[in-house]
Amino acid sequence: MSLFSETDVYHVADRMRRGTMTDGISGVDPEPRSEQGVGSKIPLVTERAPIKIAPSILAGDFGHLADEAKRVEDAGADYLHVDVMDGHFVPNITIGPQAVAAINRSTSMFLDVHIMVYNPFDYVERFVEAGADMLTFHFEATEDVEDTLNFIRRCNIKAGLAFNPGTSSSMVLKYLDKCDMMLFMTVNPGFGGQAFMPEVLEKIRFTRDVCNKLGIRQGGKTVTELSPAEDKALPPFDIQVDGGINEETAKQCVEAGANVLVAGSSIYEAPDMTDAIRGLRSAVK
Repeated sequence: MSLFSETDVYHVADRMRRGTMTDGISGVDPEPRSEQGVGSKIPLVTERAPIKIAPSILAGDFGHLADEAKRVEDAGADYLHVDVMDGHFVPNITIGPQAVAAINRSTSMFLDVHIMVYNPFDYVERFVEAGADMLTFHFEATEDVEDTLNFIRRCNIKAGLAFNPGTSSSMVLKYLDKCDMMLFMTVNPGFGGQAFMPEVLEKIRFTRDVCNKLGIRQGGKTVTELSPAEDKALPPFDIQVDGGINEETAKQCVEAGANVLVAGSSIYEAPDMTDAIRGLRSAVK
């Protein structure tokens, strides 16, 4: 069962288009539909999601991927972000499952694998076998979004869903309760080192408002599904940003509601990687 009906999706999208949603997501019914009718009133999620720093190995030295993975682990990063590109969905080509498996053997870090490929369902098992702890694919890359999310979760890893800058915010509503994280590209995908696109901030803000008002926590679970102890233990929903992230843009993203920060050149090209990661954390306190 989806947390949102088709009516909910179009209701919110219409209010956004007409500019009548002026107070967060005040137009969203705080008692969303259930199979039995209107659900119980859902309390707001008010605490901030924990910040996680995920250096992108795309900005590292591809001749020494194992060393580059170890460097960010020693520098205090939370995740290692691995970009996979197929040359079709995006124009660039990077690495595949064998390279991900080699990276996995070199580090104990959480592997956050972001696949920018068409037909991502066909690649899930290969990246699971390679050691991905979370697999994120693009909404725009498949017509089978829900099936792909469900398949990833059945493989006992986390499922993420990515959105290109030009995709409507309303698309997130159908999948918030079906994934573990949403990724908003803050550049057009395919190449590192691009300039940050501030227009994406409003989409991040919208998504965090939805999560807070409807009580959505990590894993797409709502507070009404959880016991008080589970609710207390489960952090707010993860929202990731990727592209042009540095101390200045990280602060803007976190203020909008993001909490998982993918940073490439600002970490890998820094004179001191440890200082760069500390600087990002300090900037978003």
